Amino acid sequence: MKKLSAKGISRRHFIGATAAGVAGIAMFSSLLSCRKSEPDTDLKLGFIGVGRQAMYLLDGFIGIEGVKVVAGCDVYGSKRQRFENRVNAWYQQAGKKVEVKTYENYVDLLKRNDIDAVVIATPDHSHALIAIAACKAGKDVYLEKPLTFTIKEGQELVKAVRQNNRILSVGSQQRSDPNFQHAVKVVQSGALGKIEKIHAYVGAPPTPYNLPEEPVPADLNWDMWLACLPDSIHFNHQLNPPISLNPLQDEQLWGAWRWYKEMGGGFTTDWGAHMFDVGQWALGMDGSGPVEISPIGDGTEFMQFVYANGTVMTSEPFDEAWTKGLKFIGTDGWLEVSRGHFKASDESLLPKVAEGAAELAYETGVAHLEDFIDAVKLRRDPIVPVEIGHRTCTVCTLGNIACELKRTLKWDPVSETFVGDSDGAATKMLHYQYRDGWSLV
Repeated sequence: MKKLSAKGISRRHFIGATAAGVAGIAMFSSLLSCRKSEPDTDLKLGFIGVGRQAMYLLDGFIGIEGVKVVAGCDVYGSKRQRFENRVNAWYQQAGKKVEVKTYENYVDLLKRNDIDAVVIATPDHSHALIAIAACKAGKDVYLEKPLTFTIKEGQELVKAVRQNNRILSVGSQQRSDPNFQHAVKVVQSGALGKIEKIHAYVGAPPTPYNLPEEPVPADLNWDMWLACLPDSIHFNHQLNPPISLNPLQDEQLWGAWRWYKEMGGGFTTDWGAHMFDVGQWALGMDGSGPVEISPIGDGTEFMQFVYANGTVMTSEPFDEAWTKGLKFIGTDGWLEVSRGHFKASDESLLPKVAEGAAELAYETGVAHLEDFIDAVKLRRDPIVPVEIGHRTCTVCTLGNIACELKRTLKWDPVSETFVGDSDGAATKMLHYQYRDGWSLV
């Protein structure tokens, strides 16, 4: 939008008004008082899901110049209030007047025409529903990883983003980390020779839900939290950890929904969305995927992915500490990379760290968030667009499907279908039946 010019009233009109005497001056003064104020060109953000992860994202987004946080949404009343308190306190301290409103239903937030983009940090099972609705409402989207709960959801979200000409960035912050960027450059430069194997340790697959049932808090809309999930899933406070407003106490643990197969993908998707992502990126496969997936227990101790070029990526640790990270092993050398760690077979492969370089908080990831804001303003793809987020999420989910079926699977990354799935069991797990009243598209 163009800023109003100080020359909005021309010199010719000004001289004419002056010549007309006092009446003309009075009229000119009246015109000045009626002129519109400077337009608000800030990009306005709404947050959907304002739990623990959203608080980190809020700390990053709210300080970016040209951004205003104007709305929040959550099914938990106390978390809506915390969000409102925190945003208001930040703007008050900054000496800015910004009105923030909160909502229980994301549909009400998406109806607002003044909101340009949304930050979605809900549990994985509602990612696709909300992100697709946001795209249809004309909002750009910053979506937490993993992209979706099922592969089918990811396919539909890719369509929604492109058909509605939206910008979607995935919260895979390691793509904005200099260490991981350097590791990818080394691998892609050929300095390690042909990559034969990648150890990408992420942790275990999900387990069946086994937490005891507890009473639902009065200010939590449990039905809306479940959304498309079966209503047979009962509440336990670990799924949506409580907070206290007085005295103020934030969540004491991450939402446990992520560890149970009925609601999440376990460590496979929680950390695979980071480590498998970097592995595929380095291989140049982040627009494709593996052709064979072996589960834990089918002749292998760890999950295994085989790519068309013969490279094998496994979920096994690369060190005795079982650090979540990667080790690339090539014909001419190797390198290890994790958060805050880099080691290589040759010192020449190590990254050159600028003296005094600041280390960004991972969950805040300001550089990653700024990339999204720039992408929205410039109408370009961010560093992790929807297609890459979908391919990364797919490899994670394929690993979980193989473990669930306890057999090696063949996958066609072009058609995104299973090969030789004679009984249809694997294909059936590309999605699940939403409960009544909910649909993907």
